[in-house]
Amino acid sequence: MGKDLKGKNLGEGISQRKDGKYTARFTGRSGKRFEKHFAKVTDAKKWLAESKYEDEHGNIGNASQMTVDTWYEYWISEIKEKTTRFNTVRNYRDRYIHNIKDVIGNMIISDVKPMHCQAVLNIMADKGYKSSSIDQCRIAMSNMFFYTVENDIIPFSPVKRSVKCLKKDETKVRFLTLDEQNKFLEASKNTSNYYQFAFVLQTGLRTGELVGLKWEDIDFKKRTITIKRTMEFRYGDKNFRIGEPKSKSSYRVIPMTQAAYNILMIKKHEADNRKICSLLYNDFVFLNPKGTPTKNSTYDTAIYKITQRIGMKPFSMHTLRHTFATRAIEAGIKPKTLQEILGHSNIGITMNLYVHVTDEEKEKEIRKFELAFQAV
Repeated sequence: MGKDLKGKNLGEGISQRKDGKYTARFTGRSGKRFEKHFAKVTDAKKWLAESKYEDEHGNIGNASQMTVDTWYEYWISEIKEKTTRFNTVRNYRDRYIHNIKDVIGNMIISDVKPMHCQAVLNIMADKGYKSSSIDQCRIAMSNMFFYTVENDIIPFSPVKRSVKCLKKDETKVRFLTLDEQNKFLEASKNTSNYYQFAFVLQTGLRTGELVGLKWEDIDFKKRTITIKRTMEFRYGDKNFRIGEPKSKSSYRVIPMTQAAYNILMIKKHEADNRKICSLLYNDFVFLNPKGTPTKNSTYDTAIYKITQRIGMKPFSMHTLRHTFATRAIEAGIKPKTLQEILGHSNIGITMNLYVHVTDEEKEKEIRKFELAFQAV
């Protein structure tokens, strides 16, 4: 423990010379000894703390010594948090902390090779992660190393084309048949979430868009719904967080069906006569009996309880969105129009998700042809 000229302890690595200057010194992880002199003790302590951190984690300005952990902290705080929507940053952070850090976090960034990045994905697969989570992890790594190349930290990204996720299983999008839809709505009529379920089936909103819907977004005269925010409950913060829609195309205006209009009129009447409501949420459309928004995950829990009670295979809120899209295609709405209503970023997403419906429609149409031109 170093001391000043009066015998006062200055802390480990700090001491005062006879000429009054302060000396800061430490031994780096390579065994090299570092030492510097300062006129003020505060400057000595600051240099010592920063130098020890840089030696342990790597200097952001010294690519040959920088660890992946060090670059991640810079990338997430100085680049992504300042340029990217909250939910995306959250996903990047989760994937790094839970999957990437333990595998390559302590490596010098210039030492990371494609095989190390592949190991991250392979370990996730071995642990039983869903292919969507593994995809997200690859995207996070790819973006993180892309910026190292952009900033001339390393010449090439180690996340090359050869770094691949496991082949995805072919899974069909779950949607409710018309009978299932009617059965579910009938069973949910006496629950506090009935109108929310029915509203998604009339609009195709994502759960976060439903939770974040405000009365200012509703135009009863034009009969339109404007989507310009999303909201979700963050259990870590124990509060709701408002964010931007999923993508630029998610900002959209949706025409109301008569059923959607009727639901909103009922909720408006409830809002005007509500006796209990938090001032923080009184401008939101869908509130629970306590006058606060329903947590996003609570909707899925409610659906599970209803389906268990009536003997139906459980599904999620997102299934109601898929069901809306299915009914829309069955009704003859053009895919391009449906893309805009759903807020998909490109038509391929719409067609890939609901190709099962178009296949069924093709089958129906070919039978019409068969009846019209029967072979002699």
